[in-house]
Amino acid sequence: MTETIPAGLAGERVDRVVAMLTDLSRAEVADLVANGRVVVDGKPVATKSRRMAEGEVLSVTLPDPVDTALVAEAGVAVAIVHADDHVIVVDKPSGLVVHPGAGNATGTLVQGLLARFPDLADAGAGDDPSRPGIVHRLDAGTSGLLMVARTADAYRSLVAQLQERTVERLYLALVVGQVESPAGMVDAPIGRSGADATRMAVRPDGREARTRYEVEQRYDDPVPCTVVRCKLETGRTHQIRVHMAAIGHPVVGDPRYGSSRGLRSPRPFLHAFRLSFDHPATGERVTFTSPLPPDLEAVRAGLR
Repeated sequence: MTETIPAGLAGERVDRVVAMLTDLSRAEVADLVANGRVVVDGKPVATKSRRMAEGEVLSVTLPDPVDTALVAEAGVAVAIVHADDHVIVVDKPSGLVVHPGAGNATGTLVQGLLARFPDLADAGAGDDPSRPGIVHRLDAGTSGLLMVARTADAYRSLVAQLQERTVERLYLALVVGQVESPAGMVDAPIGRSGADATRMAVRPDGREARTRYEVEQRYDDPVPCTVVRCKLETGRTHQIRVHMAAIGHPVVGDPRYGSSRGLRSPRPFLHAFRLSFDHPATGERVTFTSPLPPDLEAVRAGLR
């Protein structure tokens, strides 16, 4: 689909324009932007909040029609850390995609959960029915803790807590080089890379993003590297990976953002090890932890 922006749409956000022209949901449009399928004057759009100008040429590569009905898959193994009538906390393994999307129609965490908790289908999903109960995500290659709402009320509560930034999400990351400062914060906006729309980058026109970090241990052998604890104050795509690379310390095992040599890791050394939030039914503060998985523990065991 290709359209020239008329005067009446000048100044509108690109995601709203695409949604109006295609009848897609804003969540579906966000996925199109994330995958480089929304192009203005020949360049992929970096952020969905970009404002349109009269005369610009908007091109959208629409997804192929798919069956949006979710099918439970008992064969998808999901480690349950906690479950009650309102919320589920899972320990996601590396390699498992959280919900269906382009290239991943089946075999996702959501479909595995539906096999065990059929009522999850009635939980909130924003404007995307393929994500029942999902209020935040982890990259496919990232392991660790993820909270899932089991009811519509719990969904609204957890979404509000994320927006109010009262959810604590802590990650362990092994990064290249020795981080000199014992603690710090990376405060740099993140948006889609102009050169590669599937890659994120620090951009002045990106969305606000803040990551706090604290050094846990520095190593010299076999190469200089540092284990840091990272705390998300915002939740942008690839945020920790982008921010650590931006300060010269990319995550070990993450060639996409600069760690292509030196210490080897079977995947990006990034694990969501601690999660705290207010229980959506009782209001009680609850905290869950997850140990470093064996593949990453083996990497760390080889450091001196």
